[in-house]
Amino acid sequence: MLSRLFFAVCCTSLLMLGSLFCPATFAQDYKVEKNEEPAPADELAPEITSLLQPTGMKFIKGESRTVCEIWICKEWPLKGDKVDGEVIYPFQPGQLVGVIRYPRKASDFRDQDIEKGIYTLRYGQQPVDGAHVGTSPTRDFLLVLPAAKDRSPATLEYKPLVAASKETSGATHPAILSLQRLSDSTEKLAVRHNEEKEWQILRFIGKTSQGGKTADQAMELVVVGNAGE
Repeated sequence: MLSRLFFAVCCTSLLMLGSLFCPATFAQDYKVEKNEEPAPADELAPEITSLLQPTGMKFIKGESRTVCEIWICKEWPLKGDKVDGEVIYPFQPGQLVGVIRYPRKASDFRDQDIEKGIYTLRYGQQPVDGAHVGTSPTRDFLLVLPAAKDRSPATLEYKPLVAASKETSGATHPAILSLQRLSDSTEKLAVRHNEEKEWQILRFIGKTSQGGKTADQAMELVVVGNAGE
């Protein structure tokens, strides 16, 4: 009887240790898949829908729980490709990057609530001022705007861009998703885990256009995780 009890305790301990050191890590709880469905045209302005790729990507937790769906623009027109040490991506602030749909309540990089629904994604840069020092390792962000109110693909100026994104967060700060420096990865569609920050970072590739020429542009976006301020 005692030997059986000892054996059962040992097995239970081994199973617990196995769950701690199993290769199925936190990073593997998330994945990205191609989404063959187009963006929901009935919830977007026709002028925006026409700019989007016909397929998108689906960010998934576990086996089947969709965190969000993203559709990016067919091309991102560039006015210039000059970037400096603090700015990573060559986009114009206020430029349309794509759209995102959340099937349930989510949160942004500041841990602000984002209600279920569909939103436009526009590129923005963190202001250079004392209020933002040390809040992010990069200045590049995507601002999340309610698609019902963002009806034109034209580039938005700073004030209307921020004001519209505040309607998403319902707070004094716009709803933002952080763009990160590109890793050494060559994958076209992938997820990586920043273990120190507990960030899930989505990597995808789109097309830029300038002077009649197109080029690949990789982006790496924190989809799950926050700044931890």
